[in-house]
Amino acid sequence: MSAPRQRLLVVDDEPKLRQLLKKYLSQEGFIVEAVEDGTAMDRYLADHEVDLVILDLMLPGEDGLSIGRRLYHQNNLPIIILSARGEELDRIVGLEMGADDYLIKPFNPRELLARIRCVLRRYAQDSQPTGAETKHLLSFGPFCLDVEKHQLRKDQEDIPLTTGEFTLLRAFLEHANRVITRDRLLEITKGYERDPLDRSIDICVGRLRKKIEVDPAEPVYLRTIWGAGYLFSTDNS
Repeated sequence: MSAPRQRLLVVDDEPKLRQLLKKYLSQEGFIVEAVEDGTAMDRYLADHEVDLVILDLMLPGEDGLSIGRRLYHQNNLPIIILSARGEELDRIVGLEMGADDYLIKPFNPRELLARIRCVLRRYAQDSQPTGAETKHLLSFGPFCLDVEKHQLRKDQEDIPLTTGEFTLLRAFLEHANRVITRDRLLEITKGYERDPLDRSIDICVGRLRKKIEVDPAEPVYLRTIWGAGYLFSTDNS
């Protein structure tokens, strides 16, 4: 039996781009719907489950950043941002908002396809039950990461994580108390070759620190090792 087709939702106010992406991604085996703004997106999500959202930042009415924050807090859906705004600050804000990836317009549809598949593959791998020999619960301090349930808890409180944050935290915990380079982290979390300008790891580290550190400016667990990478220390917990 073949695997069920995955459903993508494109949110973009450019009719030609919506049509192009719907046709191209449908030909690649996805079920694709394309809508023009946040209101239409909300109507669609009310009746359909979606595996990934492709979101433009510059939208009429509610802007893409606001929509992305809502998706992150309410649905925890994987998000790939499309935007003509390619400045580094815009990329940082988009990734801090909780997006899994960021692609600048104009772009090659094949590159978008590759990134979609990477995000979905990573999400599927993170959601799969692990083998009996794998440690399901990874603990540090008052926190516990449940690998099977894709859940971080602090005492009895749930700490929401994006797919990227979960993957990164799991990688840190599985390589605890040793330095891991940015390139290796990008390979684990993204699955494609590193762009020298890609700051997504650093941004995701910043988001994680806000969720697990008492003082993100003076991290106890997730420390930067200048010139080498990062070290996740459980010894201090």
